[in-house]
Amino acid sequence: MPDAVLTVDAVTAGYVPDLPILRSVTLTAERGKLTVIIGPNGAGKSTLIKAVYGLVPISDGIITADGKGILGLSPDRMTSVGIAYVPQSDNVFRTLTIRQNLDLALQKHARADEKLSELYARFPVLADKQRDRAGSLSGGQRQFLAVAMALAADPGLILMDEPSAGLSPKAAEEVLDHAKQLTGQGVTILLVEQNVKQALKRADHCYVLAEGRNQIDGPAADLLQDPALGRIYLGRERRAQA
Repeated sequence: MPDAVLTVDAVTAGYVPDLPILRSVTLTAERGKLTVIIGPNGAGKSTLIKAVYGLVPISDGIITADGKGILGLSPDRMTSVGIAYVPQSDNVFRTLTIRQNLDLALQKHARADEKLSELYARFPVLADKQRDRAGSLSGGQRQFLAVAMALAADPGLILMDEPSAGLSPKAAEEVLDHAKQLTGQGVTILLVEQNVKQALKRADHCYVLAEGRNQIDGPAADLLQDPALGRIYLGRERRAQA
């Protein structure tokens, strides 16, 4: 049996009652793996990540983390079950310095100074610019700061919502490479991405959504070569409509 950190089982969710965006979506994120969620615009990818993190109401289904139900858990309690979330935008305090952002993220950490040194070693650019305001960082550097702030809580699972959005190709590759590197250190990553080819090259497993439903899933390397993926993006194929 796969070692599942996160299990989403037949989840229906949406912002407005009786108008679900997600319809009976199922997903598993295995420990120490990078799982990517892809699909055309409006597929419900970001809604799924937010539903897991308690930001979108769920009307049906079950979500478990390490075998324990987390349905109904508020976002501010997710850290206690080892889950961190990196939003697509507004994920750092732009008017504060890099150091101030990290200090806020580390304020409840038992070994804050030690952890800060660890984060600076992982992201040298943040150490070099620690006195600069976060708003002065490039897009890629800002994403590194957002990831560093998530890592401040020592999570077992990080939910990342389109981290490469708006970045240059080089910066996007650096951010996705780092996400992959984290899995080598035992962190599980559940990633929503529009940069399909680059995400599939790095991911272990992939789920494809369309119109709020599961379409296909499988090893990312296999889906990279699957012609059904193109048909789903073009709207010529839909599955799991029952």
